[in-house]
Order: sequence, then structure tokens, then C-alpha cells
Amino acid sequence: MRNRSKLGFLGVRERCEREPELLRMGSGFVLYALMDAVVDRYFPIIDGLETELETIEHEIFTRGAAKKSIQQLYELKQRTMVLRHAVAPLLEAVGKLYGGRVPQICSGVQAYFRDVADHLTRIEIAIDSMRDTIGTAIHVNLSMVTIEEAEVTKRLAAWAAIFAVCTAFAGIWGMNFERMPELKWQLRLRRRVGAHRRGVLIPVLPVPQSRLVVAGASQ
Repeated sequence: MRNRSKLGFLGVRERCEREPELLRMGSGFVLYALMDAVVDRYFPIIDGLETELETIEHEIFTRGAAKKSIQQLYELKQRTMVLRHAVAPLLEAVGKLYGGRVPQICSGVQAYFRDVADHLTRIEIAIDSMRDTIGTAIHVNLSMVTIEEAEVTKRLAAWAAIFAVCTAFAGIWGMNFERMPELKWQLRLRRRVGAHRRGVLIPVLPVPQSRLVVAGASQ
């Protein structure tokens, strides 16, 4: 029971010395005092896990924190499983010390072992409740990740559509810009011809010979 534990059991000895009338029951009461001390140390662990779970739950709907929350939830789930693996066998063992054919040394302190079993049952219920809450939180986080990725994909698709429209517009504008000198020359030629027909003289800009030949052929 003291594997990798920094906590001692001096408090158990002090308790037994404070209650000499119970200590007279023999080694059965000492066993109960030791088991009760070990089980009581599980309650602060449960409180710490529940506090950590509440903190993660508050961050579930924070944008961009879903993936981090999933990792934290899986780590928390693993720790609750380790705790459950420690509690379940102990609960089964304590059940044999107060009901049915109990060992002789425990015959006078069965009520005390029943109290230990009640504490272990409360701890087991709290662990199972946390596991259910963690499972629900993991599903919610996965849904949040899916929603965020869908929103990113939608934004990228919108930007891609805008870029495609801009590219097409730039291509059309570039084609018209390349034809702009030819369009200006045709406009000047039409104005000059119309002016001559009305008998009006206007200054004429020099036009390349090739374009005059083409214009004469078109007339």
C-alpha cells in the first residue's frame, strides 16, 4: 500500500493510541485503521480530478482549443482508470471482511469494515460518473473540431472562388488592353471619314501605311 507513496501511517498509530478501548479488539481494528486511512486518501484525488474536469469543460467551446481539450480529456480518463483499478479490488476485498464468513480477527469490527466499504462505493460511483462525463466531453470536442474544420474549408473555398473570378477578370482585361491601340486607331479613322463626308477639316494624326492599306481595302 506504500508503493511510491510519500505519506506514512504515523497518524494511524496515533489514532489507535487515542482509542485504547478499540485497540483492545486486537489486530482487526489495526487493519481497519490502516485501510480507512488509505481509502480516505482517495477523496482528495477525486476532488482534484473533478476540478480538472470542470476546468476542461469550461474551455470546450473556446474557439481553437478543441484539439488541446481532447488530449487533456484522454489523459484525465487514463488517470481515472488507474484509480478505478486500485479501488475495485479493494472494494471486493473489504466486502469479505464484514459479510458472510469473516476472518476471526475481524469478527468484532465488522461494522467498521462496512464503513470502509461505503466509502469505497462512493469513490467508485464518483469515478464512473467522471468517466461518463469525460466520454461525453470527448464527443463534444470531436464535434467542435469537425465544425471548425468545416468552417475553415468553407472560407478557403470562398477565397478560391474570389481568386478565380479575379484571375478571369484580369485575363479579359489584359486581352482588351492588348487590343486598345487598334481600337483607338479605328475610332480616329471613323471620326476622320465622317468629318470629310460633312466637309469639315480636322487634324489627322499620322497613321502607319499598313493600317491605311487595310482601311482602304475595307472601304
